[in-house]
Amino acid sequence: TQRQQTQQQLTERNRELDRSNQELARATRLKDEFLANMSHELRTPLNAILGMAEGLQESVFGPVIPKQAKALQTIERSGNHLLNLINDILDVAKIEAGQMELHCTAVAPGPLCRSSLAFVKQQAQRKRIQLETQLPVDLPDLWIDERRILQVLINLLTNAVKFTDEGGRVTLTVSHQKRTLLPTEPEPLQGITRVKVYQTPLEQNLARFTEEPSLTVQDYLRITVVDTGIGIAPTEMHKLFQPFVQIDSALNRQYEGTGLGLALVKRLVEFHGGQVAVSSKVGIGSRFSIELPCCLRCPIDPGAGANTSSQEKAEVRPRSEVTEALILLAEDNEANIRTVSSYLKAKGYQILVANDGRAAIATAQSEQPDLILMDIQMPEMDGLEAIAQIRQDPSLAEVPIIAMTALAMPDDRDRCLSAGANAYLSKPVKLKQVVTTIQDLLSAQPK
Repeated sequence: TQRQQTQQQLTERNRELDRSNQELARATRLKDEFLANMSHELRTPLNAILGMAEGLQESVFGPVIPKQAKALQTIERSGNHLLNLINDILDVAKIEAGQMELHCTAVAPGPLCRSSLAFVKQQAQRKRIQLETQLPVDLPDLWIDERRILQVLINLLTNAVKFTDEGGRVTLTVSHQKRTLLPTEPEPLQGITRVKVYQTPLEQNLARFTEEPSLTVQDYLRITVVDTGIGIAPTEMHKLFQPFVQIDSALNRQYEGTGLGLALVKRLVEFHGGQVAVSSKVGIGSRFSIELPCCLRCPIDPGAGANTSSQEKAEVRPRSEVTEALILLAEDNEANIRTVSSYLKAKGYQILVANDGRAAIATAQSEQPDLILMDIQMPEMDGLEAIAQIRQDPSLAEVPIIAMTALAMPDDRDRCLSAGANAYLSKPVKLKQVVTTIQDLLSAQPK
């Protein structure tokens, strides 16, 4: 009887666990769908706002007087700030869902640090904050995803400038440090040193360092941002790296932000196998340090020095000959249509417009455009299906297609390229970038 009761209890617990797992999977799916939809709904109007601002600043719609130019700069700056907040939310969600991918290359720390300082230079000048650097020569390269670590440094520097009063100082330093490496296996493979560099939840991401015979990971670089700002009280330190949590949560708080910046910094650094440290004193300033593994001998890119592809060898049209190309714009949002078409017409292109996927296919078949700009979320037929059907038409199989969409989740780019697109641009896009991508694709087309 006891055995039967125990078995019944175990069966019931298994059923409860199964129900809990199903609810968790459903909640995760709903969260991903919510983030994808919010990303699209927020990026779509931002694309028109930033695009119009860019076009106006280039006098696409007529001359702009200095006062108007200053107002446009404010619009652009505010729009980009909103875009950065959206990206931070999505990045935190990607990391927590295990969907973040790193594309690592050998990166020199000097140019990386100078690039990050350029992003905060104007903000510092407005507050008369002195920016200083201490960059030793002959530093080893970092093996990192350059865009992600640049994002980390910009977050740290932006915070330092934001929380430093006028006339203060922000210093960025880099130092080459040694760390005693602990073997993770008693008998490492011949020619391969298996090491354990950092005790972090994501240290498995270091596997690619230790499994490459040509790679030696024995050192690390410490990048430190020091400010003379307001400082952080010891009782508030535990809030620093929690997402959506801010130290100053009062209704009359002085400093703007979402509380995502440092949470993202910590996750991105740990995702690289590194760690973050902080020390601070109220009224004196703060010191944030990130430590990242560096390589003394980095792997060679197998694609470097490869022979020119047959497409690159083909005779191509120079850029000066492609400015009168016929462009098909498949887009259902009127604001985006006006923004993109006005800018491209000002650059000398002829524009056709289709408001859904079916109309895009019909127009492409009848007009034979030189290039197609394809939105993905459209009524009647979405852009992915439209691209796939266009590629089935022999007369359109080689027409360049740029997927230009507000979808920005991890697999959206792959889905667009797999459907047959030649390039993928995530909204909001820089109109200059659109033109550059168009020119590159048209220039690569044989005569």
